Amino acid sequence: MPDVRLSSSQGRWTVFTTVLGSSMALLDSTVVNVALPRIGEDLDADLAALQWTVNAYMLTLAGLILLGGSLGDRYGRRKVFVIGVVWFAAASLLCGLAPSAGVLVAARALQGIGGALLTPGSLALIQASFHHDDRGRAVGLWSGFGGIGAAVGPFVGGWLVDGPGWRWVFLLNVPLAVVCVPVALRHVPESKDEQAHGRFDVLGAALGALSLGLVTYALIEAGEGSPLVALAAVAGIAAGVAFVVLERRRSDPMMPPDIFASRQFTAVNLVTLCVYAALGGFFFLSVVQLQVVAGYSALGAGTALLPTTVLMLLFSSRSGELGERIGPRIPLTVGPLLCAVGMLLMLRVGENASYVADVLPAVLVLGVGLVTLVAPLTATVLASVDVARAGLASGINNAAARAAGLIAVAALPLLTGMGPESYRSADAFEGPFRRSMLWCAGILVVGSALAFTTVRRPPPDCDHPECKTHCCVTAPPLEGERRAPRELE
Repeated sequence: MPDVRLSSSQGRWTVFTTVLGSSMALLDSTVVNVALPRIGEDLDADLAALQWTVNAYMLTLAGLILLGGSLGDRYGRRKVFVIGVVWFAAASLLCGLAPSAGVLVAARALQGIGGALLTPGSLALIQASFHHDDRGRAVGLWSGFGGIGAAVGPFVGGWLVDGPGWRWVFLLNVPLAVVCVPVALRHVPESKDEQAHGRFDVLGAALGALSLGLVTYALIEAGEGSPLVALAAVAGIAAGVAFVVLERRRSDPMMPPDIFASRQFTAVNLVTLCVYAALGGFFFLSVVQLQVVAGYSALGAGTALLPTTVLMLLFSSRSGELGERIGPRIPLTVGPLLCAVGMLLMLRVGENASYVADVLPAVLVLGVGLVTLVAPLTATVLASVDVARAGLASGINNAAARAAGLIAVAALPLLTGMGPESYRSADAFEGPFRRSMLWCAGILVVGSALAFTTVRRPPPDCDHPECKTHCCVTAPPLEGERRAPRELE
């Protein structure tokens, strides 16, 4: 029975440790994009290498995050969390020391494995450790302080890129891990799910990651017109089909197909794919546009997007409350449309763009759109399944969002005619960037239409999110497995 009280020293240390660990992954998701132009310049990398710098991490994280949560439940949440922190820090060190783009991409893939272990584990530790009277406040502190970390990430990343250099964007994780691990081992109680049974769906996770990887490769390298690219595309689709067939036949699948029997769950995940595909493409390209075309420094480009995160930090919980009162259909319809308007406003950002007149309006409208939709989206995902499957539903939704961003980063340069060296030239980059914003806005309009036609008000006694504050722009928040009331008494 969880019995840690928030007022105790163990409770405070537990919150501190989980915030510190999750902040490593949150920081990484926001600061790496800011460093991309400098990485390309320093390592003499083309655009494809920069795409893989983002996507290698997203690929392993999206493919393994469900498995990472299951490992913690089976073998110990603290143990898997600590392993994830150490793994993430070691991979970050390799990223910081990478002598070439190829080594950096490989290290980023390893970093994603660490992220898949520590990301679900941080919240799971909170939910499994605290007395039920304190758990809500503990989760609130965890999500609030994590949001602050996400908010300062672009600022810190830009300052590091302009100052000590881009390598410190990754090396920063090492001292964080040096603090996090001993505190976790000393103060955080171990917990596991004694009822966990069955085999791990390692083959399912491998097939899912393989399918995403091959399709991503085909999209990034499609401009070469090589037969190998066509073969990769066909193999990726085949691996995806094999994944679906395997999940239907396994007794303990990683992604049980019957969870999609809920039309609401399926509909909200389709909306998620649209929203986070657009966001993935936007945050990958916008910081490059600000630096290469508008002439901003890395610090200026990172700070320029800060209002979006601040708005989510301040108002996401209130948006969730509004969504509970009026239902999710309106927020999930209006939110993507506001985000689309924000991306269309980015078309005004060109050479020597004024921050106040050109950039800030776009960022503010985008932020309001995210505030409007993210919390209701998470609530609707949880409300569409049984309470016992809340953690699974949240994990699938989180993985879907990351996979959508992965595909968008791979596909947009192909769709908009962005050449291998485009990011080095303002003239070569500006046109494809504008076309990309049109694509992203269009995808958001499709997501809005899907929400309007398919999303319905959930039943009044449905499950509600425990994470009220959310600031990560790469994926909706994770929610852990829920306990039945009798288990909390």
